[in-house]
Amino acid sequence: MSQVTFDMEPAPPYDFALTAGYVTHFEPRYAAESFEEGVYRRLLDLDGLLALAEVRSAGGPGAPRVAVTLWGEGLDAAAAELARAQLALLLGTEDDVRPFYEMARADDALAPLVDALYGLHVPQAASVYEALTLSIVGQQISAQVARMLRGLIIETFGRRAEFDGKSFYAFPRPDAVAAASIDDLRALKLSQRKAEYVLGVAKRVASGELDLEGLRGLPAAEVVERLTAIRGVGPWTAHWLLISALGERDGFPSGDLALQRTMGALVGGGAPMAAAECLAYSEQWSPHRSYVTTYLFASTRAGRVRQSPPS
Repeated sequence: MSQVTFDMEPAPPYDFALTAGYVTHFEPRYAAESFEEGVYRRLLDLDGLLALAEVRSAGGPGAPRVAVTLWGEGLDAAAAELARAQLALLLGTEDDVRPFYEMARADDALAPLVDALYGLHVPQAASVYEALTLSIVGQQISAQVARMLRGLIIETFGRRAEFDGKSFYAFPRPDAVAAASIDDLRALKLSQRKAEYVLGVAKRVASGELDLEGLRGLPAAEVVERLTAIRGVGPWTAHWLLISALGERDGFPSGDLALQRTMGALVGGGAPMAAAECLAYSEQWSPHRSYVTTYLFASTRAGRVRQSPPS
């Protein structure tokens, strides 16, 4: 077992606990990740090498620094750089929230969110494939059921490693899921349609037919057009991927029911807002709507803004 350590310096202001907590939905464990006693952990797949990343805060919001320890077999400088790049996405360390803050502090609705969640950055998935798979699984079901299904997929198809007697799982590679059958996925409680969608995406990515990483850097409208051409991917999933995987600063999944309820509680007088209303209202927050979305979701996950009940 080898060990590699390095530090990362996130763009300030950065609150490690808030950002890592958002990743795990403010639960000790969520899907492939955990955040317990101030330590974020995830098993990384570094081009075939498995490494457990343990990340701790080593600074404050104004002068942030995080300390990373990697555990695994055969780790070297190249693996450390791959880990650094993945963790930068997973923990949003290169995200610059300052332009968003300048806008939000002048907005009566957003200013309290910035104060309550000061230093929260926008995390992204380690790969577009991961974000797309999890988004498909989470469509039109409760957060609790989505969490269960995501965990089952990861533990069934992901590679496993043990550290100090505990099992950790990396997010499954496309070829591992592509080798499964519809019945295998149905056994994990996925619906017939979702099993077809998840398997279809995995097979196309594994074969090289679908290049999801090639979406990075493309205009948002083109990304949405390409994504919605994939079976099982609608506008909600496409707009959510802009935020959760592609670094788009102005994504806004107005069709999200939780977002509609939160918007209603925040600016709609209490009643849930329709998708068109949400989208129209959000125009005043452009080009920072990915941050608004993240802060709204974080506020409900952390219990800092109560959602209005469904109409």
